[in-house]
Amino acid sequence: MNVLVDFARTGRIGPLHCGMPLTEAEDLLGPGRPHPAHIMKGPDIDGYPYSWDGLQLVVTQRAVSGIWVNLWPGSTAKLPPLVLPDSESFEATVLREELVTALETAGCHHEVNPALTFGEQSSILTQPAGVYAVFSLPGRDRHVPHRGRHYLDVMHKRIA
Repeated sequence: MNVLVDFARTGRIGPLHCGMPLTEAEDLLGPGRPHPAHIMKGPDIDGYPYSWDGLQLVVTQRAVSGIWVNLWPGSTAKLPPLVLPDSESFEATVLREELVTALETAGCHHEVNPALTFGEQSSILTQPAGVYAVFSLPGRDRHVPHRGRHYLDVMHKRIA
């Protein structure tokens, strides 16, 4: 939860931030798994992610233009040690209410994001960091304690 709240407040995950060169990110994280489009078309293709388990960095002109933390409610997820020290995996089941309470406790302002709130999905946008958190009802294959409640699927930040 601390990693998620810090990301929501600052728009950074440890030393990772939007705008940094991909080479610096790979120096910190080790080589990522590039999206197949990078492999087919070369490293200058923009907008496709490099992945480190549950962490993805979107790359534009060889710089980090987006940071994504992907969660799978009802399971565990992995993040690189730089992001989540001393842990190989963590509980990926985060209720919307739990994250909102943690943000409020930390003094992190947030508001409903109407563009990503519809149907069985809801979203908030944190300020001033501009981090989106997207929640949804769990899929049938997800083992969660409350099937009718919204769980965090992804947190992300993207620059133009």
